[in-house]
Amino acid sequence: MDITILNKGCRKILIIKRIASIIIKYEDTPIKKRFNNGEVEFYMKLKTLIKELNLLSFEGSKDSLNLEISEIIYDSRKARPGCLFVCLKGHSSDGHKFVSDAVANGAVALLVSDSIKEKNGTTVIQVNDTRKALALISAAFFSYPARQITTIGITGTKGKTTCACMIRSILENSGIKTGMIGTLGVVLDDKTTKIENTTPESYEIQKYLRKMVDNGCECAVIEASSLGLKWHRLDSIIFNYGVFTNFSLDHIGGDEHKDVDEYLTCKSILFKKCHTGILNIDDQNLDKVLENHSCRVITFGFSKNANFIAEKPKLISKPCYLGVNFELKGERKLSINVGIPGNFSIYNALAATAVCCQIPKVSDTAILYGLSEVKVKGRVEPVPIPFSYTLLIDYAHNALSMKNVLTTLREYNPKRLIVLFGAGGNRPKMRRYEMGKIAGKLADLSVLTADNSRYENVLDIIEDILIGMKKTTGKYVVIPDRKEAIKFCIENAEEGDIVVLAGKGHEDYQDICGIKYPFDERDVIASILKIP
Repeated sequence: MDITILNKGCRKILIIKRIASIIIKYEDTPIKKRFNNGEVEFYMKLKTLIKELNLLSFEGSKDSLNLEISEIIYDSRKARPGCLFVCLKGHSSDGHKFVSDAVANGAVALLVSDSIKEKNGTTVIQVNDTRKALALISAAFFSYPARQITTIGITGTKGKTTCACMIRSILENSGIKTGMIGTLGVVLDDKTTKIENTTPESYEIQKYLRKMVDNGCECAVIEASSLGLKWHRLDSIIFNYGVFTNFSLDHIGGDEHKDVDEYLTCKSILFKKCHTGILNIDDQNLDKVLENHSCRVITFGFSKNANFIAEKPKLISKPCYLGVNFELKGERKLSINVGIPGNFSIYNALAATAVCCQIPKVSDTAILYGLSEVKVKGRVEPVPIPFSYTLLIDYAHNALSMKNVLTTLREYNPKRLIVLFGAGGNRPKMRRYEMGKIAGKLADLSVLTADNSRYENVLDIIEDILIGMKKTTGKYVVIPDRKEAIKFCIENAEEGDIVVLAGKGHEDYQDICGIKYPFDERDVIASILKIP
C-alpha cells in the first residue's frame, strides 16, 4: 500500500494509491443503533464499511477512515448529511454526473469508479465497479443479515412470483416465519411494502433482510431477476437454495439484455452463488443454466430422471376454484392439490415442494395445505363473487403470457372464455398486434379497454390491438373506460363462464400521462357489486 500525505494549505490529504490492487482491512466495530422517533438508524465507521472492497484509490483527510456513515445513498436527490454517495452507472444515467448535488446535500464520502474533479474536499473511494461495491458495503452496513437467515433465490422467465408465494405458504404453515422480496413487493407478516423492481438494489435488499431478521424471520424468499443478477444486486448473498423455474424469450433488447446468450448467462449466475440448486429438468436450457455451476443439484419435473416427479395431472374445477391435482413421486410421495390452474402450476408446486423438503421442520401436512390454499395476487387470482361463473385477475400483459393463461383456462372447458385486456402505452406496437391475434384465436369474447396508456391515447392503442384481432374470427367489444369494461363483464357473464381481467394483476394503479391513479381491480369489483 502506497500512502502519501499531501499538504494543501492548512489541510492535510491522505491518498492511498493503487500499485496493483489494494484491500484495506480493519477489525470489525459494532454497528451503532440510534433511535429517532422510534426508528432504528444504523451508523458505521467508513473503515469498517469498506473493509472488503478492492480499492483503486482512497483520498481524504487523516480522520476520514473514522467517519461515521449514517446512510448509503445512490440517488443524489436523497443525499443527506453523514451519508456515503455511491455513483452508479445505468443504461441512461450516471451517478458521477451528480456528485456536486450529493455533496451539496451533505454527502461526506463518495464511492466512484471514474475519476472526478468536483470533490470539494469530500472523501473519495475509487473501485472498479460501484455496483459490486454497493452490494458488499450494504451487507456490511446491515451486519450481514443474509448469514443469519435461510435464503432462497428464485430465477426463471416465468413463475418466480408464484413459486415464491408457494414456498412462503408452505413454510408459514410449518410455523417458519418467512419474508419475501419480489414482484409483489416486500412481504413481512401481513404487510406488503411496494418496491420499484422485482429485484431491488442491493442496499434495499440488505435493509429488508435486516428487518426480516430483526422481526424473527427464519427464511427469506427473493425473486432473482436476470437484471438483478446482471447488475450485481445479489452479489453479497450466498443463497442456501437457488431455484430455476423455466426459460423463454423475454427481456431482450433496449436497456435489458443484448441477446439470448446474455439473458441465459445472467440466469446461470444464481447457481454459482448458492449451496443447493433446485432446477426444472424438463427445460431444454437446463445444461446452459448449470454451466460452471458450483452447487449441489436437485431436479424436478415430469421426467422420470428427476428427484421430484409429477405424475397423473388432473384438473380441479369448482365455483371460484380452479386448480390441479398431481401425484408426487421420487424423493417424496404425496397426492397434491394446487389452488392455481394449469400445468405451469404443477412445475411451480414441484419447485416449492423440492425446496421445502430440504428444510427439516416442514411436514407433509404443511406442503399439502400450503399448496392447496395458496393465493398469488394477480396470478390467475380468483375473486369471490355471488355468481355461478368464475372471475379471475391476471397479470398477462404480452402475447406469450396471454397465450399461456388463455390456453390453460380453455382446458377447463368453460361455457365461454371472456378476456378483458388492453396494452401498455409507449411500448412496441407489435406487442399489441400479437395480443389481439392471440385473444381473437383463444377467447370467445374479448373486451378491449385501457391498461397503462401512459402518454398515448387509449383509442390509438385499441386500434393497434384490433389490427391483430381482425385477422381472426374472434368476437370483441370496445369499452375504453376500464371500470365500465369490468362492469360490462360482470353484468353479462353467464353460468359456467370464465372471465379473466388481464394486464393489471397485482398493480393498484393506472398510469396515465405520467400520473399513477389509484386503480385496484378488487376494489373496482367490490364497488360494482356494492360489497362494503
